[in-house]
Amino acid sequence: MAILDTRKEKSLPSTPRRMRAELFASSKTKSSLSSFSGHSPPATPPHTFSEAMMEENIDNAEVLIKKWDPNGSSYGKLFQENRKEAKEFVRCVKELRRAMHFLVSQHSSSGKLVKAQNLMHMAMARLEKEFYQILSANRQYLDPESVSSRSSHLSQSLSTDSEQEDGGCSDNEIQEAGESISKVERLSVLAMSDLRLIADCMVSSGYAKECVNIYKIIRKSIVDEGLYHLGIQQYSSSHISKMSSNVLEDQIKNWLNAVKIAVKTLFHGERFLCDHVFSASQTMREACFTVIAKEGATNLFRFPELVAKSKGSPEKMFRLMDLYEGISELWPEIESIFSYESVSAVRLQALSSLHKLCSSVQTLLSEFESSIHKNSSRTPILGGGIHPLTISVMDFVSSLGDYSDVLYDIIGDSAGSPARTPFPESYFESPPSASETPTSAVSARLAWIILVLLCKLDSKAELYNDIALSYLFLANNLQYVVEKVRSSFLKCLLGDNWVSKLDRKVKSYAANYKAMAWAKVFSCLPEILDPSLSPDSIKEHFRQFSAAFEEAYRKQTAYVVPDGKLRDEIKLSVAKLLVPMYREFYDTYLEVLSSEKNLEVMVRYSPDNLGNYLSDLFHGASMSRSSSSSSLSSNSRVPRCLN
Repeated sequence: MAILDTRKEKSLPSTPRRMRAELFASSKTKSSLSSFSGHSPPATPPHTFSEAMMEENIDNAEVLIKKWDPNGSSYGKLFQENRKEAKEFVRCVKELRRAMHFLVSQHSSSGKLVKAQNLMHMAMARLEKEFYQILSANRQYLDPESVSSRSSHLSQSLSTDSEQEDGGCSDNEIQEAGESISKVERLSVLAMSDLRLIADCMVSSGYAKECVNIYKIIRKSIVDEGLYHLGIQQYSSSHISKMSSNVLEDQIKNWLNAVKIAVKTLFHGERFLCDHVFSASQTMREACFTVIAKEGATNLFRFPELVAKSKGSPEKMFRLMDLYEGISELWPEIESIFSYESVSAVRLQALSSLHKLCSSVQTLLSEFESSIHKNSSRTPILGGGIHPLTISVMDFVSSLGDYSDVLYDIIGDSAGSPARTPFPESYFESPPSASETPTSAVSARLAWIILVLLCKLDSKAELYNDIALSYLFLANNLQYVVEKVRSSFLKCLLGDNWVSKLDRKVKSYAANYKAMAWAKVFSCLPEILDPSLSPDSIKEHFRQFSAAFEEAYRKQTAYVVPDGKLRDEIKLSVAKLLVPMYREFYDTYLEVLSSEKNLEVMVRYSPDNLGNYLSDLFHGASMSRSSSSSSLSSNSRVPRCLN
C-alpha cells in the first residue's frame, strides 16, 4: 500500500533553500574547541601518537575533505556517486577527530588545531548535506511501510553492518544480499547503513544537534503525511458531536482500518529506522522518535475516546466495541513501539480510550435493558404474532453474542452483571440447578436481558381479551426467542439446558392455548357414549358441536403462528384429540338420525372434514379469509355417506 504521496517526494528537492536554511543554519557556529575538549578521547591513548603523525592525518584529511567541500564549485553527492570514497571520507574525519583530541591535549595553541577545526567544520557541513540528501532521495525506500514490512530482513542484512568497524556495507556484501532480498530492500539497507554511518560520525564529532534536527524534520513530515493519507484528522469533541450518524460510522470504519496500518506499519517502521540510525545513543533515539511520532500517535488514539463521549443510541455500542477491540488487539505492539518514557502519553491515551469505551458500553447496555422495561406500547399484535420488541431485542442480543470476547473484557466478573440467577425459580416448573445456568458474567448478563424481555411480554399478553390468544402470543414470542438463540452464537453462551427449559415453556404455553381455545368444542361431545341417548339429545349435541366448531374455526383463522414447526405441532395436537373423539361420536349416533329430514343442518361436518378445516388455521386473517369462506360453503354439506 502506498501510504506516502509521491508529490511530497518531488516537492522536497524543489524547495531546498528554505529547508536547508532551517536545517543547516546552526552549522556555522557549532564547531569549536570545546566540542572536542568535552568528549572522551579515543580508546588509544593520545601519548602513543607523535605530533608528526597527527599532522600527516590532518594533511591527508585535508585533501579529501576539500575535494568534497559543499561550498566548492563541484557540488556532488558523495555517498551516491562514490561509496568507496564516502567510506574513506568518514575514516578521514575519524582520524581528523583523533588528531584534534591529541592537539587539544598537547598543543592547544597550535596553528594546526585551527586548520583541523576548519576542516572538521567543512566535513560536518558535507555530512549534513549528505544526511539530508539520503533522507530526501530515499523517501520511497525509507517509507515506514517498506521499512516495517521488511524489518526482519533488514535486521539480518544490517547485522553484518554493525559488526564492521566503519559501520558500512561493502559492495560485495550488497551484491550477495541481492540474491536473497529485493532491490527495494537492498536500497533500504544501503540508505539505512549510510545514515547510521553519518549519524555516528556527526554525533561523535560533536554535531549531534545538527544531525538530529535534520532527521526529525524530514521523518516527522513523512509520518504526518502518512497519517493524513490514512484519513487521520485532528479530532476534537465538537467535531465528533457535529457528525451525522452515517458520517461517524464511516469515520469509525476508516479509523479501524487506519489504526492497524498506523501501528503495525507507520510507527513500527519509524521506530525500527530511528533505532537503527541512532543505535549509538538511546537518548537520541528516544528524542527523535518522540518528536516524530508522539503528536500523531496521541491524536490517533484520542479518536475512540471522543467517540465514546459522544451521545448515541444503543446500536452505537457495537461500534464502540469495534474500537475497543481494535486497540486491545494492538496493545502489545503499542507497548513495544511506544516503550520510551517520553512517549508514555501515547500509551496513556490508548488506555484512557479503552477505559472510556468500556464505561460507555456498560452504560449503553444498562440503558438498553432499561428501555425494555420502559416499553409502553399498548396495542396487541394481531393474531398473537411476534411483537416488534421481541424481534428488536433478540436481534440486538444475538449481535451482542457475537461480541462475547470483547464483552467479557468489558463486563468481566464485575459490576454490570446481575447478582441474580438468570431466571427466577418460579419461571420454570422446577428451580434450575447450578449446572444448568450460564456461568460466565457475559452469559448471565445476556440471559438476564432475555428474561427482562420475557417478563415484558407477559405484561403484553395481558392486553388480549381472549385468554387463549394471550397464550398463543406467549408461545409464538418465546418460540422466536428459542429459535434465535439456537441459530446464533447465543446457544454456545447460554447452553443446551437453558434452551431446553425455554422449549418446555413454549410447549406449556401451546398446551394452555389448546385447552382454552377448544374447551367449548370438546364440551359439546358427551364424555361417555350412551347407546340409550335419545334422538333429540343426539341432535342437540350435533348442533352444539357444529356451532362451537364453526365459532372456534372462524376466530382462529385470524390467529397466526409464524414458526412452521410450532404451527404444525399445535394443529396436530388439536387434531389428534378432537378428530378421534368426534369420529367415535359420529359413528355411534349418525345412524340414529338417518331418517331425519334436513340432516345437513344438524350434522355439518364429517370427521374427515375436521382435518381439512384445521389445516387452514394459524396463517393469519389475510391468508385464511378466502379459504375459510369457501370451506364453510362447500364443505358444510351432508357427508357423502348420508346421500
